[in-house]
Amino acid sequence: MTKPGAGGQLAFDELGTPLRATTFVVFDLETTGVSDEDTITEFGAVKVRGGEVLGEFATLVDPGRGIPPEIVALTGITDAMVYTAPRLDAVLPAFMEFISGAVLVAHNAGFDTNFVRKACERHGYRWPKPAVVCTVQLARRVLTREEAPSCRLSALAALLGASTTPNHRALMDARATVDVFHSLLERVGSLGVQTLEELHDYIPDVTPEQRRKRTMAAHLPSTPGVYLFRGPGEEVLYVGTASDLRRRVRQYFTASETRRRLREMVALAVRVDHVECAHSLEAQVRELRLLSAHKPAYNRRSKNPKQAWWLTLTDEPFPRLSLVRTPRGGALGPFRSRGLAEDAMVALQDATGIRPCTVRIPAQRAGATPCALAELHRCQAPCAGRQTTDEYAPSVSSFVSLVAGRLLDPLHVLERRLRAHAAAERFEQAGVDRDRLSVLVRALDRGQRLAALAAVPELIAARPDGNHGWEFAVVRYGRLASAGVARRGVPPMPVVDALAAAAETVVPGEGPLRGAPAEEVALVLRWLDRQGTRMVRCSQPWTEPARAAASWRGWLTRADAARSMEVTSG
Repeated sequence: MTKPGAGGQLAFDELGTPLRATTFVVFDLETTGVSDEDTITEFGAVKVRGGEVLGEFATLVDPGRGIPPEIVALTGITDAMVYTAPRLDAVLPAFMEFISGAVLVAHNAGFDTNFVRKACERHGYRWPKPAVVCTVQLARRVLTREEAPSCRLSALAALLGASTTPNHRALMDARATVDVFHSLLERVGSLGVQTLEELHDYIPDVTPEQRRKRTMAAHLPSTPGVYLFRGPGEEVLYVGTASDLRRRVRQYFTASETRRRLREMVALAVRVDHVECAHSLEAQVRELRLLSAHKPAYNRRSKNPKQAWWLTLTDEPFPRLSLVRTPRGGALGPFRSRGLAEDAMVALQDATGIRPCTVRIPAQRAGATPCALAELHRCQAPCAGRQTTDEYAPSVSSFVSLVAGRLLDPLHVLERRLRAHAAAERFEQAGVDRDRLSVLVRALDRGQRLAALAAVPELIAARPDGNHGWEFAVVRYGRLASAGVARRGVPPMPVVDALAAAAETVVPGEGPLRGAPAEEVALVLRWLDRQGTRMVRCSQPWTEPARAAASWRGWLTRADAARSMEVTSG
């Protein structure tokens, strides 16, 4: 095997699928027109591999409507010809079976593949998203304008000496496209294009930087992990995860990568580092930590970090709710946006009686003029001495108990108010109340579940790896402390013991998540929630509060359904 850097060449097993071993289905359609309302009147397809024809597929299709005269003049397909032909729903399964596992090739492939994809959608078939090669794009890349002023199929067939003359009938056009395709492959083969991946490299929108730097993926293993593109100053430009590191990174140097900012990143990159991971959870967690540590310029999260918002009580005689980034104990969250947190804050103020004003009030105060919110009956005016700290305390206790999962009374208060507005036909206000209550219930449910996991000193879980082995995760205070696998035939418990012994020491911090990042705890929780996960060991019971917001999930489902109906009817 040639080593990376030796002449810049890679061995075939490093590059991908050899063209000589790739099965192609070259196909063409005839249709009633070119709009979304038009349908297929004829299929023609030729299956080839290594230059040999493996089979053909051809049939007329009854479109269920009249064929326009201009289409009849172009293709020669008349209503009488398709009268006894099968309908599309009968033809489509056979065609999908014929193309199964193959790379599709068509002249102006976007048109033909779009018709087949939409036909699959209409008739309930899954579109397999096959690799596609367009002979128009390939011809424009290979042939000069002087050599091929036109890339119409008839012009290319004549130029390249095709044995079949296209005539706007599907099978004949597909056979002509086979000859054109093989002629184009011979030309690119002399330029060193020997694999399907390299063939995709040669379509017009692949930059020279992408082609030149494809050897940067040569040293990567085909295992799960995290990859880091580094710039000329050793700075981290981009961080990503992959189930197959080599395959994923190689895509950045092919036509499949179309994002402008990442093409710019590839042009700057000088090296790709990687960290192998035991499984997907470890890769996702490592990605989060690397993004936080390096803040790469080309990751969108670096520009728009997913910093959560929390609702917490201020430290004063008459506490109020405050939006913070770093939560203290008893905080509610996390919220994905400030707007959602503000909606929950308004709902809580209405439900608990916590004052909405932002004035700092001393323990003793009398004679002051109450604020406008008191006039609107949204505040008991402690700012004017109309409420003592003892009288105010139940409002604070109500919030604390709700977040801790000790009572659900504030939610019932909000639901009764919502129903009252609906009964009075104040539907707009009822909708606002419903949406705010939904935000509050979701935040409570998520926060209580995350906090419950973060409270466990150590939890070890296992998941099947899909090949009769096991994936393991050692979780401490909501953070991933260690990860590993026991492949098929390997005794699992010694692996578990070794992972626990080598796991990271996690010192719990402050706040509802014991100092763990909300995103990491959420990743771990999703992994644990997946079907098939088993608990191996737990240092203490992993439990949720008896009166957690989880009991309101049924209400949330009904609220979401009502909102969807409003959107649809609107």
